[in-house]
This record gives sequence, structure tokens and C-alpha cells, in this order.
Amino acid sequence: MLTTETAVMLANYGDWADQVLFRAMAELPEGAVSRKRQTLFGSMIGTLNHNYVVDLIWRAHLLGEEHGFSTRRDMLHPDLGELIKAQTEINRWYIDWAKGQNVDSLNERLKFKFVSGKAAEMTRVGMFLHVVNHKTYHRGWVSEMFFDSNVNPPETDLCVFLCEN
Repeated sequence: MLTTETAVMLANYGDWADQVLFRAMAELPEGAVSRKRQTLFGSMIGTLNHNYVVDLIWRAHLLGEEHGFSTRRDMLHPDLGELIKAQTEINRWYIDWAKGQNVDSLNERLKFKFVSGKAAEMTRVGMFLHVVNHKTYHRGWVSEMFFDSNVNPPETDLCVFLCEN
């Protein structure tokens, strides 16, 4: 069973990992962030825009609202600085949301529709854990792209966060 404290820790971890990755990306050679690559979302910035869009979609699900997206591949913020600002804002929302939860609210089942239109139902905790896991997965994709610039990626593992905080 996920507790409020663990949800807050995971939300804080997600923001920390994003910020570590963003700082490292800002140090990459010019053009590396938007360079076209053989990857599903086309680039580092494309992959992180996907993370952002998915965060918006699941926030809507958690709130019982329509998200308005027909794809998870929208490039809402092609500029890294703009994406950092927007992602930091949604990260803050998830942290605040987690602080307001309790065992009952986390375990409440909600109905929603996937972007495909398929109806589904999940607990809030399941939705939240998906958001945390999803971003961790795609930060790994972006980290792999650092090697194309002969740069080691930053460490964004949960154990690093837990030892540093």
C-alpha cells in the first residue's frame, strides 16, 4: 500500500531527476538537444515533450477532466528553457497533489479514456505510479542519447536521490 509520504517522496524524486537531467542537457554541445535521432520521438527534446504531454494527460485523469489530446507526441515546447519551465510547473502540481492524498483517495478507482478513446479504470495510486515509472523510463532514453555527443549522462536513479536528500 502506498502512503502519502511515499507518494510525496516519489513526486519529489521525479522533479529532482528532471532537474538533474535538464542541467546536464544545458551543458551539451549546441544542437544536441534537438538533433534528429533514430528514436520514437525524434530527439531528446521530443522525448521530454512526450513526458510532459503524458503528465498533462494523467493529471486530467486524476482530476476527472478531459485532457484534449489526440496523440502523446505533441511538441508543445521545442525550446529547452520553455520545456523546463512547463515541466517544473507540472512537477510542482504532482508534488502538491501527492501531499493532499490519503490512503482512501489514493485507492479510489477512477474511470477515464486513453488517448485512443478506449475506456479504462484505475486507482489513483496506479495512475500516479504510472506517471513516475513512465518518466523514469523515458529519462533513460534521453540519457542514452548523451553518448551520441560523447558525454556521460547524469545519474538520476532513485537510490541517488534517496542518498542525497
